[in-house]
Amino acid sequence: MKRKNMISSLTMAAMVTMAMASCNQSSPKMDSKADVEQNAPASLKIAYVEVDSIMSQYTFCKDYSLILQKKGQNIQNTLASKQQQLQAAAANFQQKVQQNAYTREQAEAIQAGLQKQNNDLQALNQRLSTEFQTETDKYNMALRDSIQNFLKVYNQDKKFSIIFSKQGDNLLYADKAYDITKEVIAGLNKAYKPSAKTVAKEEKK
Repeated sequence: MKRKNMISSLTMAAMVTMAMASCNQSSPKMDSKADVEQNAPASLKIAYVEVDSIMSQYTFCKDYSLILQKKGQNIQNTLASKQQQLQAAAANFQQKVQQNAYTREQAEAIQAGLQKQNNDLQALNQRLSTEFQTETDKYNMALRDSIQNFLKVYNQDKKFSIIFSKQGDNLLYADKAYDITKEVIAGLNKAYKPSAKTVAKEEKK
């Protein structure tokens, strides 16, 4: 059995990094729907929110970042353990073959069994990767919805015409006078109530 075929199952390790990357780099898209029949206001009242600050200070994001990170680590540990077992079995098989410990039929049967274990490991890798990505997508959608829903309520009194999301250099210049990030983070954290399921996940990990 080729070593690189077995080592390829560890590609899931890259998914661990996605746990934090998802939290730190996601840019929840603000609701851009507009009523085409509504006349444009005489003057615009604008504001912006630092998305990076929300990602690092919003409790919801921090909670799910931890959950995803632990889930990714558990997946990596599971795959690494199974691969080590497979590598040990393959090495033992090669040693026994060199010692002529098997008949041809026995060697072929054992080799077929090792190949099946490798195929099963690849399938497990794919399944766990899909589950992890689904969980990450679910989190991103919930994060986006929570921000949008909060801003709708928040803006009932503030009456901003536009609220921009600022991340990195997507806005080349923005006057700090229009920065409402602290207010938004404070409001989001005040409104955030961890679900029983989320609390259970954190306690279980």
